[in-house]
Amino acid sequence: MGCRDSYGYPLTTSRPAADAYVDGVRDLLRLRSGAAARFATAIALDPTFALGHATLALLGHEMCVQVDVRARLADARLHAQRATERERSHVHAVDRHLQGDPGPLVAHLASYPRDAVLLSVAMPTIAFAGVTDLPEQAWRIVEAAAPAYGDDAWINGLMAFVRQEQRRFDDAMDLACRSLAVEPSGGHAAHARAHAHYETGDHAAGLAWMDSWVLGDGAATDSLTHFSWHAALHELSLGDVAAVRRRYDEQLQPRHAVGCRALVDTGSLLFRWALTPGGAVVPPLDEVVALTGTAVLEQPSTAFLGMHAAVTLLAVDDAAGLDRLARWCDGHDGATHREVVAPLARALRLMAGGRWSEGADRLATLAPQVWRLGGSDAQREIVEEARIAALLRAGRYDEARRLLDERLDRRPAVRDERWRDEALRADQAARILSP
Repeated sequence: MGCRDSYGYPLTTSRPAADAYVDGVRDLLRLRSGAAARFATAIALDPTFALGHATLALLGHEMCVQVDVRARLADARLHAQRATERERSHVHAVDRHLQGDPGPLVAHLASYPRDAVLLSVAMPTIAFAGVTDLPEQAWRIVEAAAPAYGDDAWINGLMAFVRQEQRRFDDAMDLACRSLAVEPSGGHAAHARAHAHYETGDHAAGLAWMDSWVLGDGAATDSLTHFSWHAALHELSLGDVAAVRRRYDEQLQPRHAVGCRALVDTGSLLFRWALTPGGAVVPPLDEVVALTGTAVLEQPSTAFLGMHAAVTLLAVDDAAGLDRLARWCDGHDGATHREVVAPLARALRLMAGGRWSEGADRLATLAPQVWRLGGSDAQREIVEEARIAALLRAGRYDEARRLLDERLDRRPAVRDERWRDEALRADQAARILSP
């Protein structure tokens, strides 16, 4: 029998290259460190291995892994000609996905549901940004493929993430715990559990569990800063700014991050920390900007990165960078870049220019489209928080309080209670001083 992957599909390559690739996929699906190095080893052992080239191109596009994406895609297309039909379909799906066309990837998964790498790509999670405009479409793709895996720990973890996105938090917790019982280091299951704790306002228990996982079973996770970010969100929600400072110093400084995670995790945390009542003396974002680089900040490969780039450029008061980001997104092939990221950058540009009320209005208009940026509800909240900050700067305290009340209806959070109290005091002071 020839070489096969972990889910039974043939691999057109040598045994040593196949072994390196299978190990890399195993690490990628479990969010463990070392996946990119294993894929690089696979193509070093067999330069004609199409899937090895295609997967490295994916990681370069989605995770900012330092590879020549165009070269890897070109080699994947070339060598796929000698591969199986499934591998050719896989390479074509990756090629079109990186050019903004999700159709072939979705069609591929209908025919090959156990192609776990591409199923992971289809669902916006900690690893990938997703391929569909509607969350419901991504959920359907995963739900349609799931029966092909049986009671598999990885698919249970991915399904747990789907369930928490659907706000079925009890189901999400059950699936996550079932997966972690089999594979305690499984990143997708741990990620789904982290979201379930946060979205239900279970901050104390969520923080305790996340701390134990980060330092224990999850210590080898590639995206460990993201789990530290989750812990920091609980600390922010609890109003414990001193704990956030310790977390930043020990786990979330930009130099600890891998690829784009300095922007996505550390950058977003610093932005939200700076908005938090009592969150004075927040570290600057200069190191985040330096590590991320102008190319990612002003020409982000995904809309999800575009969202984080925009708020980071606002945080460092780079109005010119926001202008360049907006113009570049205007000409992008992807509709979400043009229709969501560009308007977001322009709204934040107004705020950078001190036009807080106009910026808040633009963000209000954009709010129904923010889900298209990808990522999770917890990540996309950063846009809502920018809007609240703009309303407060504009003196529109009643509107800010309404938004904060809506957040508190979703989940309890000491931070939002204090933020609301701050808005109330500012409103009262303004009324006293008004003629």
